[in-house]
Amino acid sequence: MRILVIDDEEAMRHMLSIMLRKEGYDVVCAEGAGAALEVLEKEGFEFILCDIRMPGIEGIEFLKRLKDKGTDATVIMMSAYGTIDTAVECMKLGAYDYISKPFKTDEIILTLRKAQERERLRRENERLKRQDMEKYPPLYARDRKMLDIVALIDRIADYDTTVLITGETGTGKELVARTIHTKSRRRDAPFVPVNCGAIPEGLMESELFGHMKGAFTDAVRTRAGLFQEADGGTIFLDEVGELPRELQVKLLRVLQEGEVRRVGDTKTTRVDVRVIAATSRDLEEEIKEGRFREDLYYRLNVIPIRVPPLRERKADIELLAGFFLERYSNRYAKKIRAMSPEAMELLLAYHWPGNVRELENVMERAVILEDKDTITPESLPILREDRDEDHRDTERSYPPLSIKRAEEELEKRLIKKALEITGGNRTKAARLLEISHRALLYKIKNYGL
Repeated sequence: MRILVIDDEEAMRHMLSIMLRKEGYDVVCAEGAGAALEVLEKEGFEFILCDIRMPGIEGIEFLKRLKDKGTDATVIMMSAYGTIDTAVECMKLGAYDYISKPFKTDEIILTLRKAQERERLRRENERLKRQDMEKYPPLYARDRKMLDIVALIDRIADYDTTVLITGETGTGKELVARTIHTKSRRRDAPFVPVNCGAIPEGLMESELFGHMKGAFTDAVRTRAGLFQEADGGTIFLDEVGELPRELQVKLLRVLQEGEVRRVGDTKTTRVDVRVIAATSRDLEEEIKEGRFREDLYYRLNVIPIRVPPLRERKADIELLAGFFLERYSNRYAKKIRAMSPEAMELLLAYHWPGNVRELENVMERAVILEDKDTITPESLPILREDRDEDHRDTERSYPPLSIKRAEEELEKRLIKKALEITGGNRTKAARLLEISHRALLYKIKNYGL
């Protein structure tokens, strides 16, 4: 850790330099704030120890200039003439702590250790945020439909009302839910995703609401459920349409009363949880079929959000492709930074049945396959095959406006089919086609079959 010591007294600079070097710090000294600002133009520091009362630029003015520069260094102020008001002013200007002179060696070392721990936690938090951004990117949108969803999220984020997100698989329903949570006042509390379709029916109640020790055979200890784990934050019930009807009743009670009851418990526990649900099913149709409770549907569907499939939001494809290109280029240490116009044309022409999830997989595969610095159509074999098949379908659907050529194409297809049915027996094929054997041989030779 590098420390810049700023003090107009040579004895103080010398003492601090010796003391801090013994503790393993790399120390640079400056006689005043002016000299320190010159040093900071050339070098970086994790910590700055700065006196307040100095000739020329005083410590308070130095803090103001430091704030304007936007440095990341942790600043600790020192003074023999300080007051509480001075300390408060220093904190307002961004100082981490304030130490009164004279101070004991242990006091300044302890303050630095605390500041160092805070710096470690700050960096760890930034690392975790970067990881979270890597896994869950921002809700990128350029299409009008998605921009409307982003605007709606901004309006509802701070309200605790339930939200029901609908849309096809792979459209990004969980990302919408995470965005709502991130923009809400609950952002620092847990976001707990639950895939209701992935939990075995027999374990679902225990997973959601918890259980008491001995409530069933494998309940060897009391365990809190996912609702309690999400207390203070948000629980995301993905594929909520998969919930059995008996659990739908219990979920309705949680939504109405704000209480959960563990399996085997006689008492309820209050929880403060925002519920966001999602489904790829048509819940209104599920209600008609008797598989989903109508009262639960209306309780969940206070704020409905439909996420359109990727084929309905073509304007987002280039934006999302660029994000995935950067993500996987960095992950696989490849210097790919662009897509060729031909490759982008393939992306825009494809119908994306797997939606955003399929686009991500295609881009990851393209980054792995590409040897150049630009994604080319050769790295998108699946999309090329799909385009070629579409072209073949188009040719079959819309033949040239020539009766003669159309008749020839029809004859070729019928002959091929007859030969397949008869296992290549031309006599039997001629009989199926109701033409002479000689005529069939002529047509086979003429069409190159």
